[in-house]
Amino acid sequence: MPVIFPPWTNKLPLATAAFAAIAPVGAIVFFWYWGSPAFTDVGYQPIQPVPFSHQLHAGQLGMDCRYCHNAVERSPYAAVPPSETCMNCHKLVLKDSVKLAKVRESHETGKAVEWVRVHMLPDYAYFDHSVHLAAGVGCASCHGRVDQMKLVKQEKPLSMGWCLECHRAPEKHLRPKSEITNMEYDPVKAGYKPDEDPDRVRKVSQLAPPIHCSGCHR
Repeated sequence: MPVIFPPWTNKLPLATAAFAAIAPVGAIVFFWYWGSPAFTDVGYQPIQPVPFSHQLHAGQLGMDCRYCHNAVERSPYAAVPPSETCMNCHKLVLKDSVKLAKVRESHETGKAVEWVRVHMLPDYAYFDHSVHLAAGVGCASCHGRVDQMKLVKQEKPLSMGWCLECHRAPEKHLRPKSEITNMEYDPVKAGYKPDEDPDRVRKVSQLAPPIHCSGCHR
C-alpha cells in the first residue's frame, strides 16, 4: 500500500497539542502588555494648535503650574487656561508672533483654542485633582517632568493597576504642600516623612486611599 503522508506528519498531533497548551498563555501575555495602557497610551504626544512649550514656561521661566491650571486645587479638573491667561503676558511679550496668532484670535473673538487633550481617563473612572493635591501628591507623580517637555506627552499609563500601586503605598509620592508643583522635588531623596510634617492636615494612616471598586467607579 503506497504511503500517502510523509513521516513528519506523525509529529503533527504532538505539535498541535503543544501549541494548544502554549497559545492561551501567549495570548494572555500579548494582550497583558501590548493591549495595556503601558503600551497603547504611554508616549501619546498629539500636535497642538499652538506650539506651547512647557519646557520654556514651566522649566526655564519657572512658572507655577497653578498659574495656568488654576482650578487644580479646588476642582476635580485641572482646567485648561483661557486665552486671557496667555494674553496677560503676551500683550507685551512676543505680541506679534505668528505662532501666537490663534491665541490672539481667540482672545479677540471669544472662541476657545481647540487644545488636544493628552491625559484621558475612561468615562467610567472618576479622578479628582484637588483631593490628590490636598493629600500631597505632586504633579510630576502622574504627569512626569512636564517642565522638560517641549510638547507634552503621556508618561504614565494611568491604568487601574498603576493607580492601585500608589493607593496601596502612597508614602513615596507624598510631599510638603509647598512642593506640590516643584518638578525637581523627590520625596525619597529629600527624606520627607509625611507623618512628621506639622503642616499636613492628615497623617498617612488617615488618608485611606480607596482600593475598592466604588472609589473610582461611581
